[in-house]
Amino acid sequence: MKQSKEDAGFEKFMQEMKLRGFSRRTISSYITSVKGFLRFADKGPKSITTADVRTYLEALADAGKSASTLNTVYSALKFYFGSVLKRRFFISIPRSKSAKKLPIVLSKGEVKALLGAIKNVKHKLLLGVMYSAGLRVSEVVHLKVGDLDFDMGLITVRAGKGSKDRVTLFSEKVMVPLRKYVATKDARHFVFESNRGGKLTERSVQKMFADALCEAGIKKQATCHSLRHSFATHLLEAGTDIRYIQELLGHARLGTTQIYTKVAGTALRAIKSPL
Repeated sequence: MKQSKEDAGFEKFMQEMKLRGFSRRTISSYITSVKGFLRFADKGPKSITTADVRTYLEALADAGKSASTLNTVYSALKFYFGSVLKRRFFISIPRSKSAKKLPIVLSKGEVKALLGAIKNVKHKLLLGVMYSAGLRVSEVVHLKVGDLDFDMGLITVRAGKGSKDRVTLFSEKVMVPLRKYVATKDARHFVFESNRGGKLTERSVQKMFADALCEAGIKKQATCHSLRHSFATHLLEAGTDIRYIQELLGHARLGTTQIYTKVAGTALRAIKSPL
């Protein structure tokens, strides 16, 4: 069967993303975004206009979609029509302005209570590693035994966000039980495996955290990512140079790391309320 020009364009779209090293999650998100738009527009890619894109983004905004979602769709459409199909009509379409929300950070006492509430050894170690190393959920589930350097107290994060490797640290308090936990595992094995073997799902880690948060009686609307936020904030409060924190987190831009200066309480605690 002869391949249509539209199918060829979409095949090139997927190929281009793979060649540029986009993550599987990004590829899936971009494909979903473009397909959703084309269904909405009910036109072939070559017939799409600036007005069609504006109308779709406005419809998403009216439906209550977040600025983050709008910008993901924008990026997907811009890549597909601009980089792949060589259309140049995105110049006049603005990106959605993201809300400037502060990260939810747990205090050191809350982290202690959270970990203390966990009875399961694997769950306690997993969340402890996330906090002590500043790992994302996707990074901890992909962590392998060979990525742990117990002599140096370092963890190598393979293909983190943006497909970049980085090195971060982890605590001696976690290191001792973790060494014992992985003693019988091969270097190629995942550090934290599911009960049936193989990699844990991100959803299972999120449930571990939610259960521990509830058990500890912590009322904050925290998520697994709050452990990473807490790692960065507590390092900053301890006087660690923000550029070192940037490296440990794997942020490409210092500006991304600087959000933690807004939630670090070192200076604020020295100020007394006038009341």
